[in-house]
Amino acid sequence: MIIQVVANIAVLLVFVGVLYFLKQKHIKFSNRVFIALGLGIALGLVLHLIYGTESEVLNQTMPWYNILGTGYVKLLQMIAMPLVFISILIAFTKLTIGKNLGKMAAIILAVLIGTTALAAAVGIGSAVVFDLDASQILQGEAEVARGEAITARSEEMAGKTLPDQILDLFPANPFFDLTGARSTSTIAVVIFAAFLGFAYLKINRKQPEVAATVKKGVDAIYALIMEVVKIVLRLTPYGILALMARTVAMSDFGAIYNLGKFVIASYVALGIMFIVHLIIIALTGLSPLTYLKKASEVLLFAFTSRSSAGALPLNIQTQTQKMGVSDGVANFAASFGLSIGQNGCAGVYPAMLAIMIAPTVGINPLDPTFIATVIVVVAISSFGVAGVGGGATFAAIIVLSALDLPVALAGVLISVEPLIDMGRTALNVNGSMTAGVTAARALGELDTEVFNDTHQQLEEVTH
Repeated sequence: MIIQVVANIAVLLVFVGVLYFLKQKHIKFSNRVFIALGLGIALGLVLHLIYGTESEVLNQTMPWYNILGTGYVKLLQMIAMPLVFISILIAFTKLTIGKNLGKMAAIILAVLIGTTALAAAVGIGSAVVFDLDASQILQGEAEVARGEAITARSEEMAGKTLPDQILDLFPANPFFDLTGARSTSTIAVVIFAAFLGFAYLKINRKQPEVAATVKKGVDAIYALIMEVVKIVLRLTPYGILALMARTVAMSDFGAIYNLGKFVIASYVALGIMFIVHLIIIALTGLSPLTYLKKASEVLLFAFTSRSSAGALPLNIQTQTQKMGVSDGVANFAASFGLSIGQNGCAGVYPAMLAIMIAPTVGINPLDPTFIATVIVVVAISSFGVAGVGGGATFAAIIVLSALDLPVALAGVLISVEPLIDMGRTALNVNGSMTAGVTAARALGELDTEVFNDTHQQLEEVTH
């Protein structure tokens, strides 16, 4: 068995070597990520077919794969909070947003929350059309264990009224929230950074010399954090390779087949919301096709990494360098999109779950009052969703608890979670970019020449 484990690790290392060779040949980053995705799926399939999910060889192999895959995810988590904090703060130092700050924030929030409410409606429609019902899904040991974990987490939040939940968004100890220890830490960090930003604006009016020093310090910290981000992002192809190999190798394809209808329904809803985003872009007078072409690289990264926070630097650079969005607007939209109104994780997903679970407790999912309640609860609950893993689960717990539905049934989808989460993450990131482009266009802070320049190249953050 030891020989087989070593052989499996050796194959992974060979694929890592292939990806490194492609990097040395200056193959485009997005292409290397896509190749890593394909190699990971192929490796996972081979391991699955040779050993099967119950094999002791795989159980011994996967911890070594996790060093690369899970290690990469932990590094993304490491940079998430510092990146959100400094991105919000530096946005306030961009002088172009000073006079339009309130209007800009209102437009961005309106797009993020409005599209999340619409995403909930789309998710409900898809669940109804595909006749999804959680009671029809057989639960194995993994699903039951997942349900128990979700229930335990929901009990921690039990007994909290809506005012209490709103109070949880505030950063009583911002340094504690910078660790990401709370489920609402992301929005708390955004609020703390915004307070510092407003303080900077006041200092800038009264003491320009002091403000210049503060700005210089913020710029220096931003540059330092971005260098750390670049180092982590260079590991993306290798992390994706290991993550996909592990996911496919350990997947229960029988369970995935049984849940195939939910997977299809989810991607139909996600696809519809992508079209809605393009319609919003078109309504601003811009070409949705040009937008899609320029957004494709960051969307591919979000899809494969399953991390909205990890996609933040590419998100901001794509908006500023390829779409002509001003720095301040891009930083605000991308950072707000990490914790507010995530269309996929906080919109489509919890709404579909609510419709699936409602029949199990005797609620008619087609009741107009119930549908309206789901949409409102989803929109309100979309505040504070984390940008790196677990955000969808957190959103589902809040929504199902608010609707008095059994949260444990959310565990029935554990087999297809990684598959669906890729699409959800891409939609989350696309929503934040749509908000940024829309706000910049409305405020006159979008360079249409840059947006319409189809030859504009992104200065890759990953070099």
